Amino acid sequence: MQDANHQFSLPKGIYLLSHSVGCMPVLTRSLVGQTYFEPWQQKGGDAWPQWLTIIEQFCHELGTLFNASAADFCPQPSVSSGLNQYLQSLRCVQSKNANRPATQKRTVLMHASAFPSLGFVVQGLAAYGFELKLIEKDIDPNDLAAWQAHLTEDVEVAMITHVHSNSGVLSNVADISALCRAKNTLTVVDVAQSAGVVPIDIAVWDVDVILGSCVKWLCGGPGAGFMWVNPKHINALEPKQIGWFSHQNPFEFDIEHFAFADAAKRFWGGTPSILPYATALVGVQQINQIGSQSLFEHSKTLQRVVLADAAEHLLTPIDVEKVGGTLSVHLSKPKLTELERALRQAGAYFDRRGDCLRLSWHIYNTTQEARRVAHIFRGL
Repeated sequence: MQDANHQFSLPKGIYLLSHSVGCMPVLTRSLVGQTYFEPWQQKGGDAWPQWLTIIEQFCHELGTLFNASAADFCPQPSVSSGLNQYLQSLRCVQSKNANRPATQKRTVLMHASAFPSLGFVVQGLAAYGFELKLIEKDIDPNDLAAWQAHLTEDVEVAMITHVHSNSGVLSNVADISALCRAKNTLTVVDVAQSAGVVPIDIAVWDVDVILGSCVKWLCGGPGAGFMWVNPKHINALEPKQIGWFSHQNPFEFDIEHFAFADAAKRFWGGTPSILPYATALVGVQQINQIGSQSLFEHSKTLQRVVLADAAEHLLTPIDVEKVGGTLSVHLSKPKLTELERALRQAGAYFDRRGDCLRLSWHIYNTTQEARRVAHIFRGL
């Protein structure tokens, strides 16, 4: 994989921030110019057919990445937006809670280490009867007994984080979602920190919704999120934030007639944004060409190189088979300060959350870089 780093535009130094923003593919500037800017420059409003092709290609690449149909994906500006849209659409879903009065609480369950924005979404939908319920932070996100105990009758939706941003912990989505199905609870999975670096087969999970973003491991830049909606119950969902591209036929132009799109695009809304998806398309194509399995194996190899020297210093042991692409290393305060200083001197890009440093390993990271970071740990 030593040649893979030539396919991306990398900052000078050791880039370990892919959990925040993935590096831009070398081809992005030229391809976005060809697919977005040139049609605009040459055709003006007649560029729309070419622009909409970008969205079709984007959904096709997502289908390849996740082993799913392109029709079941819909662009969303962010994971939060997708969750907001989905929860608002649930009033017509025939579930175990369908007959409850509108004033009764409808609980959304998630682990307390989920990305805070997801909790904010639920709290912001109190008027729809939703209430946030958390599994405590000190409980292992893969503790099936804890999920079983928290999946009470009032829980309508379970929000599962595939890879947790602050710890890197990889959730066993298949087992957790099986518990949810047994309780007749809807399941939503956040793949923002896993899409691209961890192989995902949607069919294996058998969940209701998947929400993701292209800004991290998919190297697609900010502004291009997506949602996958299980086609088994798509026709029971009625989004509230609708527009002409939510329509079965967006170009019918009859203000007195509206019919939801038959698939996930009913969540699309008004005049669509194109530029973020033109950018993201190049990133997803690049990752598909490399293969998420190859990326995953490369990331694991580099993680093992680092942990060979880092493990003895960690307050919390790390099993590379149970994390995503990021090593979240917890150290004593003196060692943490020394590590941070040494990494900065080495020109490394990383971030710190409390007593934790996050170090991500993508396809464009090299064995030489991993050995250099391991050497820094060796000197602590």
